[in-house]
Amino acid sequence: MSTIGPFTVRPLDPEKDAELLHRWVTHPKAAFWMMQDATPRDVEREYARIAAHEHHHAYLGLHDGEPAFLMEKYDPRYVELVGLYEPLPGDVGMHFLVAPTDRPVHGFTRAVITAVMEELFADPATRRVVVEPDVGNKAVHALNEAVGFVPEREIDKPEKRALLCFCTREQFEAARGASA
Repeated sequence: MSTIGPFTVRPLDPEKDAELLHRWVTHPKAAFWMMQDATPRDVEREYARIAAHEHHHAYLGLHDGEPAFLMEKYDPRYVELVGLYEPLPGDVGMHFLVAPTDRPVHGFTRAVITAVMEELFADPATRRVVVEPDVGNKAVHALNEAVGFVPEREIDKPEKRALLCFCTREQFEAARGASA
């Protein structure tokens, strides 16, 4: 249970949120997001593409009503992992990015990934969450493990070498229980 405070999510508005997102995705801490050289217009176009996609959705995460993180949810049968593994019914892909800050709060990023997982598992159809972070992103590997993800294997995506990881509802609940 997070003592950080309440988190909510709302659908991302590519036009209205592009400037904010541009600051986040071009920040040095977002290097693994691979948008370091993006312009605000590039960011708006990318999120408009996602908004128009039937199987890929982006959300702005709010902490106490203020923008705090980006969450993407996708169907790996159609987006990101097509042909790279055999999806099971109920698989949902996820990306998340915590907003950069000059005043870090201890435990905040872990609270965010926990809130993201709670949001994904709030849908009873979600049976397993799949992620594919860059193999070099050790910080996110540790966060993923903390919420129950288990690495499966490395895969080659067009843009990176990735670590394919899965987390079932039961693994997430067990990890939450262990950290309580």
